[in-house]
Amino acid sequence: MGVGTSGAKSAPRARDVRDTPAPPRAGQHDDRLDADHDVDHGADGGAGLGSEPGDELGIDPDDLPDGLVIADENGRVIRFNAAAARITAVPAATALGRHLESALPLEDLEGRRWWQLTDPYGGLAIRVGQPERNLLLPGGREVLVTARYVRTAPTGPVRRVVVSLRDTEARRRTERSHAELIATVAHELRSPLTSVKGFTATLLAKWERFTDDQKKLMLETVDADANRVTRLIAELLDISRIDSGRLEVRRQPVDIGAAVGRHIQAYVTSGQPADRFLLRIEQPLPPLWADPDKIDQVLSNLLENAVRHGEGTVTIDVTPSASPREREDGENAATSVTVSDEGTGIPEESMNRVFTRFWRGSKRGGTGLGLYIVKGIVEAHGGTITVGRAPGGGAEFRFTLPVGTPAYLL
Repeated sequence: MGVGTSGAKSAPRARDVRDTPAPPRAGQHDDRLDADHDVDHGADGGAGLGSEPGDELGIDPDDLPDGLVIADENGRVIRFNAAAARITAVPAATALGRHLESALPLEDLEGRRWWQLTDPYGGLAIRVGQPERNLLLPGGREVLVTARYVRTAPTGPVRRVVVSLRDTEARRRTERSHAELIATVAHELRSPLTSVKGFTATLLAKWERFTDDQKKLMLETVDADANRVTRLIAELLDISRIDSGRLEVRRQPVDIGAAVGRHIQAYVTSGQPADRFLLRIEQPLPPLWADPDKIDQVLSNLLENAVRHGEGTVTIDVTPSASPREREDGENAATSVTVSDEGTGIPEESMNRVFTRFWRGSKRGGTGLGLYIVKGIVEAHGGTITVGRAPGGGAEFRFTLPVGTPAYLL
């Protein structure tokens, strides 16, 4: 495997694992394994594995993100990279030269010793390795382990045991996040679906007993709950696209000031006092190419948070600003939108969690997914978003969008 394909040649390092021919296929002999297996233990605990002077491409095993442990035909450890030392808390100098079972004492989740169960050197001669599984290190720390048995012939003796170690903490965080998402979705869906089911069943069974006004009220409730379910499903789809990097941005000319004005007018129409909103637009604004639907989604979320959770005047400032990506001409190449209120604001200790999943600034409803989606949308446009304390004491959200490139030029 080669990494770093710059054109310049560099002197090979003694501990580099160089590009070598592909492993032999079944029935094919590998002359490399017939050589003496002398181990060059450097001062840093490394072991040279086939470094060839003149090879131009290579990678140091200590640069690998996963733990790498290699044992020779006698079961002695000849490679123990930096990641393996970090994951196992065993220094490489301590592990090198020891038997694999002693250097890496793994147990399965039932407390059985893994090397005795698998017996790589004396087990079935047709085995080529062990699939990834969860095992325990001394002290109960869980790791993901994969093993590969290197043979010179399909049923020949094992000449190398290559073990990959991976910390499970990142996977556990992902699994916890998914479990929380499922629990939140189940909880949020239960209430509106129960309402929809109850009202529709009642109307079907006792239609003639209700007045027109009662029927209208029930149908309006069903409609509102159906909209709530639709919004939740849309949020889940957005999260899926953000997490997988598949959030599509269809850029068109966007008048950001007019978009903010439409949202304010909608709140005024629904009963909010007009003097609660203050819109300030600094001209001239650079032309903005963005996805109008997704920008509306960002504005809707930030304004809704300010109205529901803030107090006093909601101030929206739209200003030209420097692009998140520097431009050589130094001109303003982005538009910033700041939404602030005069409420109690966000506690300092919570500001670093505002844009994470399930964060809620208060106990007043919501899934806690909105700001996570807002951040994903802004970053998909190449922009940035920050949170801080407003001059009036409330919360202040500021997002900056670069000019962008029209969709037909992408």
